[in-house]
Amino acid sequence: MLGLGEDRLSIYLNDHLAAATAGAGLARRSASSNRSTPHGAVLATIAGEIDADRSTLMDVMNRLSVGRDPAKLALAWGAERAGRLKLNGTLLSYSPLSRLEELEALILGVHGKLALWETLRRTHGGDARLSGIDLDDLVERARSQRRRLLRRHEQAAAEAFA
Repeated sequence: MLGLGEDRLSIYLNDHLAAATAGAGLARRSASSNRSTPHGAVLATIAGEIDADRSTLMDVMNRLSVGRDPAKLALAWGAERAGRLKLNGTLLSYSPLSRLEELEALILGVHGKLALWETLRRTHGGDARLSGIDLDDLVERARSQRRRLLRRHEQAAAEAFA
């Protein structure tokens, strides 16, 4: 049986893994939808980084002996798919509003991921099981992702409401 703190850590990390699963799907979809736009290259790079961050989170969970919650992962996968079904001002195509809302969702996700890495750095930074995981680098990468997404968001907002 897990101690209370370990149980909370398991819940916390599984919640973040579920969010990372949804976020990775959204990032890949957004990168694909914007391949031929000025946003495409940045979104493709960030999508790759988000996938890598998700893999790192799974490594952290393995090192801390935290199992994955398949129900949360299935719900996250379904939520990401359901998020595709929204009114965006056009009937069947991708629109500038789609891009803007996807960027906002990615910004929120990256902000949550930044909080995760900062929390782990404070609470488990000295844990020998995480040796070789550079939490400082993960914090900086999340900050960089947020900056790049915010720049894209500014341009996407101008495009959506021009």
